[in-house]
This record gives sequence, C-alpha cells and structure tokens, in this order.
Amino acid sequence: MSLTDRRADVPDDDVPERAIPDPAGAPIRSGHRIHPAWWVAVVTFLTIIGAAGFRSTPGVLMTPLHEEFGWPMGVIGGAVSVNLVLFGLAAPFSAALMERLGIQRVVAVALVLVSVGSLLPIWMTASWQLVLCWGIVVGLGTGAMAMSLVATVTGRWFVERRGLVTGVLTAAGATGQLVFLPVLAWLAENHGWRTAAIATSAAALTVVPLVLWKLYDHPSVLGITAYGAPAGTPVGRPPRPTGHPAHLALATLRDAARTKVFWLLAGSFAVCGASTNGLVGTHFIPAAHDHGMPTTTAAGLLALVGVFDIVGTVFSGWLTDRVDSRILLAAYYTLRGGSLFLLPALFSDSMHVNMLAFVLFYGLDWVATVPPTMALCRSAYGERAPIVFGWVFASHQLGAAGAALGAGLVRDQLGTYDLAWYVAGGLCLVAAVMCVAISTARLSDVSPRRTGSGAETSPTAQ
Repeated sequence: MSLTDRRADVPDDDVPERAIPDPAGAPIRSGHRIHPAWWVAVVTFLTIIGAAGFRSTPGVLMTPLHEEFGWPMGVIGGAVSVNLVLFGLAAPFSAALMERLGIQRVVAVALVLVSVGSLLPIWMTASWQLVLCWGIVVGLGTGAMAMSLVATVTGRWFVERRGLVTGVLTAAGATGQLVFLPVLAWLAENHGWRTAAIATSAAALTVVPLVLWKLYDHPSVLGITAYGAPAGTPVGRPPRPTGHPAHLALATLRDAARTKVFWLLAGSFAVCGASTNGLVGTHFIPAAHDHGMPTTTAAGLLALVGVFDIVGTVFSGWLTDRVDSRILLAAYYTLRGGSLFLLPALFSDSMHVNMLAFVLFYGLDWVATVPPTMALCRSAYGERAPIVFGWVFASHQLGAAGAALGAGLVRDQLGTYDLAWYVAGGLCLVAAVMCVAISTARLSDVSPRRTGSGAETSPTAQ
C-alpha cells in the first residue's frame, strides 16, 4: 500500500514520510521509538475504563433505587438483565460494523450512548424508564465496546505479545471497576445516587476526544504492519466487506454454529457471565447488605476483586501465550465453582479474613477466562474470529442476564441469595468439563470469505 492510498479521513501529519523496520519485524515510522500499536492499545485501555463506569453502577445503585422508588429487586435486576443481553448481542454486530466503518467511528458513538443513557435516569419517575436507559441505551453502547473490541484491536495491531495485550485490555474493565466502585458508592451515600449517575456519564464522555485522536483503524492507515509481523508482511489490509454489517454478523454465526467448538465455547462462556457480571457483579453488594455489611464496605470488597482481577487477567494472558488454553479454562472454572460454594458461609456484618481470602481468590479468576477463550476462537476461526468471539461473548451476557434476573427473583421469593450461589458453583464445574471437551484440531475459516473484490463466498468447516 503506497502512502497515496491511505484513507482520506486520516490527517496528513499522521502519515509517515518513510518507514523503517523495527526489531520485531514490523516497519515503523521514522523517528518513532514506540510502535504505534502500543498507543492504540493505550487508548483502547482508557476507552474500556471510561465505559466501565456503568458496569459498576448497578451494584452500587440497586439499594438506593429500591429505597427511593420501592421497586422490587427483581424489577431493578430486570433492567440490568436487559442491559446485559444487549451488551452481549450488540458485540458481534459492532465487530461487523468495525469491519465496515472502522473502529474509531463505532467506539466514539458508543461512548456517547453510554453517557446519555447514564445521565437520563436522574429524571426518571417509572421503572420502564430505567429499563429504557440502563437496559437499551447503555446496553447498546457498552456492547459496542465489549470484548469484540479487544479481539479486533489485538487481531489487527499485534502478532507478538497478542495474548499479553489481550489480558491487559481485558483487565481494563476491572481497572474501571477499581476506579469507579468506591467513588460511586461514596457519592451515592453522601450526595445521592443521581450524583453517582452524573459522574458515570461524564467519565464516558471524557474519553471521546482520545478516541478521535489516536484510535486508528488499522496499521495500514499509518503505512506500517502490526507489531511483531514477520519481515516482508504486506502493509496493505484485506478489502473491507461490501455487504451489510448485519448480514456479515449473521452469516458468520450461521457458519460457526455448524461446529462443535463454537457451542462448547459459547456454553462455557455463558457460565462465565452468569458467575461474574450477572451474579457477583450485580448482587454481591445487596447480599452483603442483607447480612448487615455497610454498602461502602461491600463496594470496597468488590473493588478489591477488580484489583486482583487486573493481576489475574494479565497473568492469564501471559499464560495463554505458553499453555494449552483448554487446561487453563478447566482450571479457572473449577476453582471458581469451589469458591462460590463457600461464599454463603462467609457473609457477615463486617469484613473479615475469610471474606478477604475469597475476594483475592475470586478476583484472580474473575475474567481470566477471556484470553484463553479468545485464543481458542482465533485459532479455530481465523480472520473472522472477532465476529465469532462477539457471538461467544453474546452467550456470556445471556448467561449474565439470566443470573442477574434469576438471583433477584430468588432473593424476592426466599429472602436470601444462598441458592443462587450454589447453582452458579455447580454450573462452573459443568463449564470446566465442556472446556476439556474442546477439540484442538484447527478449523478452516468458517465465516464468509471475501474474494479480492470484496464479494463473499461461503466455505465449509473441516
């Protein structure tokens, strides 16, 4: 790709005058010591943190909303479940949109949606408005910045260190939780839940200028190749798909669904969502409050999960570059299931050593499943892996939505969350068995292939 073939929407000062090879085999711009892939990764990290503010909001605001409006926990949990469903279902379509329109445009619009959807509830008077804002608007916005964004960025910009970068970007969500949870809990308790909602909205909007500045769509925009690309790798990118993004996403699902690997990945990842975002992320604080623990203390514990999650996920990314991903996933789900069986006995009206041990253990395992799941998806499905992983992630969020709603109903009917913890623990053990059953045989690219002209053909899985 010549410099004159660059995209028209890239400023002239972002286009290199010449390129030189870096030690990893990828040409970089003259005068650059840091490969631009790392700047793209940094902006992606900050973007995910900015969007993570809302991921912390439901757990902090469920009790204040229940107390002010008198809505049952099941109703509030229902709004969260709608959000989680759309958060997942939007992922494959956003991955297809990124293929068609570019990463920058999709992410910028998504951040605006999160900001608007977080702000509007401060004027709501009925529960359907909570479902509209928290569920639909924010669900679509956060879904566009789900793990499919991580898969797209790492797939386009990195060859070396891909697993490690995947772990770091995945950990960005936990970093956001660490940053926002204590702050939102303090704001909700001292200045009201509306102030916390305004803070969430502002955080998402603040990241938009960074996205418009440095979140480049593809290495070829800068006349370079991905970080660590072998010498001689063409600078140009594959042609963009010419079909409708929705058709591309659905056609990819159709072909991937014909393979056993897809269903094992989707099923196990659904359990991951149920046991993290859906159950612990949404209901841990209300459950601790049931046992007399102050909301700020419970929020602090959940924030500690985010601290250890950063370590666990980055380490998991490092391991994914070196260890069979099936073994990692089986270990993660087994350990998670065991810890959930123990959790009901650990709740009390104050923080103690045993609960801190659970927080440490569960934090290390929180989203450590993402790097190996993404690696298996990329190995099986080739260049369409971001879209396939979007569908796998959709199953994650369907599981999370089911747990968010189901645990709320269990609490309303039984007066305790205990049954929800035990069921989730059992499902984690099932997920461990599913991961062991995944075949390591490499598949052909089962998604629609593009010819040189951008036309699609439908291949057959091996």
